[in-house]
Amino acid sequence: QVQLVESGGGLVQAGGSLRLSCAASGRTFSRYPTGWFRQTPGKEREHVAAITSSGGGTNYADSVKGRFTISRDNAKNTVYLQMNSLRPEDKAVYYCAASLSYFGRRQDLYEYWGQGTQVTVSS
Repeated sequence: QVQLVESGGGLVQAGGSLRLSCAASGRTFSRYPTGWFRQTPGKEREHVAAITSSGGGTNYADSVKGRFTISRDNAKNTVYLQMNSLRPEDKAVYYCAASLSYFGRRQDLYEYWGQGTQVTVSS
């Protein structure tokens, strides 16, 4: 069992930066591919970024490529999402999710989810 807790959300002006953290419980977190997803009211939750268990592989949604960076520190059981050049359309609740074995965009294949952290970008 893995429990995930997101933090780092908040209000930022367009063009600014935030770093989200996803802290995980459990000694085996380093084995879990992990992803970030986001959701705005009235829209489906969408993939943002994902990282392999070792951190050696990543993928990104086209909308965030070149602006967001996913990384992890397995010694700290934490995955990060560095968000730069934020835009008003990045406003959403951001969720961290971990999978037993899947690395990719399909959220139905992630077994563990955090409660989310709100990111608001003002124009």
